[in-house]
Amino acid sequence: MAVGKNKRISKGKKGGKKKAADPFAKKDWYDIKAPSVFTTRNVGKTLVTRTQGTKIASEGLKHRVFEVSLADLQGGDEDNAYRKIRLRAEDVQGRNVLTNFWGMNFTTDKLRSLVRKWQTLIEAHVDVKTTDNYTLRMFCIGFTKRRPNQVKRTCYAQSSQIRQIRRKMREIMTAQATSCDLKELVQKFIPEMIGKEIEKATSSIYPLQNVFIRKVKILKAPKFDLGKLMEVHGDYSEDIGSKVERPADETMAEPAPEAN
Repeated sequence: MAVGKNKRISKGKKGGKKKAADPFAKKDWYDIKAPSVFTTRNVGKTLVTRTQGTKIASEGLKHRVFEVSLADLQGGDEDNAYRKIRLRAEDVQGRNVLTNFWGMNFTTDKLRSLVRKWQTLIEAHVDVKTTDNYTLRMFCIGFTKRRPNQVKRTCYAQSSQIRQIRRKMREIMTAQATSCDLKELVQKFIPEMIGKEIEKATSSIYPLQNVFIRKVKILKAPKFDLGKLMEVHGDYSEDIGSKVERPADETMAEPAPEAN
């Protein structure tokens, strides 16, 4: 090798070592706000990288989906802990992320605890469109019940009865969902009104127990409308602080009128 050719052997690496920056230093916390149908409006916080160049923070937040237990949304009501509500970020105002209902599900342990031997499980699902153009798919589940003072161990329904019950389930779900908007429908989901109505309507075919709308999926949502979102959030207003009175000694001295 010719002398003085390989000059970089003695030197360090080109460019030097890059200093590792803390990624959290570039991020901001935003509050997640739930719709007004729920008791607890403050769901939690979410992180997003600050606006930098063409990458806008609010765009990174929009359409994020948060899964929250209904117990947390209803002020710690443990009776609803088995229901999970999905909320989707629709708009960002200041440091608040406004969300809307984006589906519902059951916890696995609740679903497993309902399924037992010696009874018939009946499921039905239906696609419905609300009055404000949301297309939902609703899944219903129900179980046959032993009659009072029944001696027989099992309570199986005949396949013709199952078909009748399934038809009834679909009819009730469609009637309840197509007659109201999404906000009203969520209000029906919380106290399980639809499940109770199905139980009542099908008792003449075969008595049922544990009838629930176990899952709701949103298949298609209408174009984003800020006015509609503000309606869903009801009395929401950004926290801008309260007016503070300025002490008398701090008031600015009025300029003296100029002499002509």
